[in-house]
Amino acid sequence: MFEFVPEILPYRSTVIKSICVGCRQEIPIDVFHYTCPECGSNLDLGYDYDRIRTRWTKSILAENTDRSLWRYFPLLPVQQMAKNLTLQVGGTPLIKAQRLVTELGFEEIWIKDDTRNPSASLKDRASALAVQHASELGLTTIVAASTGNAAASLAAISANADTRAIIFAPATAPLAKLTQILQYGAILVPVDGNYDRAFDLAWQASEKFGWYNRNTGINPILVEGKKTVAFEIAEQLDWNVPDYVLVPVGDGCILSGVYKGFFDLMQLGWIEKMPKLVAIQAAGSAAIVNAFQANENSPTAVHAHTIADSIAVDLPRDGEKALIALRDSEGFGVTVKDDDILIAQSELARLTGVFAEPASAAAYAGLKACRESGQIPLPSRVVLLATGSGLKDIPAAQQKIRRSAPIAPDMDAISDFLEQQGALE
Repeated sequence: MFEFVPEILPYRSTVIKSICVGCRQEIPIDVFHYTCPECGSNLDLGYDYDRIRTRWTKSILAENTDRSLWRYFPLLPVQQMAKNLTLQVGGTPLIKAQRLVTELGFEEIWIKDDTRNPSASLKDRASALAVQHASELGLTTIVAASTGNAAASLAAISANADTRAIIFAPATAPLAKLTQILQYGAILVPVDGNYDRAFDLAWQASEKFGWYNRNTGINPILVEGKKTVAFEIAEQLDWNVPDYVLVPVGDGCILSGVYKGFFDLMQLGWIEKMPKLVAIQAAGSAAIVNAFQANENSPTAVHAHTIADSIAVDLPRDGEKALIALRDSEGFGVTVKDDDILIAQSELARLTGVFAEPASAAAYAGLKACRESGQIPLPSRVVLLATGSGLKDIPAAQQKIRRSAPIAPDMDAISDFLEQQGALE
């Protein structure tokens, strides 16, 4: 475990503590730590909820015309809203999926469509906050390891905010994501190894060259950006939160963020209950679900193999916080096979108009599994997180579609074809 504790500015005044999720020690906030200097575990930021509660209300929020994540500024750990960032991050739609309700029978199913973010991924929420935080620390180069989405996100946000992004990515990452990274002007370091190896190299580089480290899991700022998706879900449902939120899980940082967002709202008294969180992992990359089912406090590494590259992780770097999120929310974990993920991807697109990448479609595959097993009872109100666009991995989507051969250019042939397709019924 590497240690890097730069001498930089403290958090803004609403952050009052930093707690280690491992040894539970409170860490001083006069300097920024990526991880606990005592045991190396991840950190969780604590806010002055009493102070926030007296100065910020639902009615004040309702009057705010800013639809981006910055509308939740009192619960973000930065000194000021990003001035150099002009892309809108956050404010994505919550789509009512009535055809899925008809298909599965739940009371309500909603899709939080974060494919609408600038780089087509939920990861933009974390990148926006990381770029702003780095700027406040006087750091202009940001490094990250990623299978693609976090990297493309950082590259896009950095391009807009005029900071330099350096990306360590497995050479096997989908071509569309690598293309995104390069088009945005980031420096791409293709690693001959898996995501976990790229992660360690990015961390070493941040130490050696003094760069800001945006690695998922070890930087506590990233959870604070991702939690804004929970704020939006609650606000868009008029503070009547769902019974279940299904989250695709790799490193565990999005799951931790969703929990943290609902936790913050509970502390403010803005919502009456914590939704049950459901971690959805690919069967070939299920370290967190394995640990949850074995009643362990941290995950054990697996050899990840799945079509869903965005959640393909050997050793989840935010596993401890993810497991806390599942248990504190009285949630659970589910694994889904690759074939079921690809089927769910096609069904989700056909029944809702949301084209999700395999990792994102895993949430719907998990919902179908929970319906079959009865783990989510009827009737329930459910939200699925769509975390990344299917356009990021076209070859994966092509595995479950069939293209017809060209049709002769005359109406008799066209009519025969349309009849075969059922278009004339």
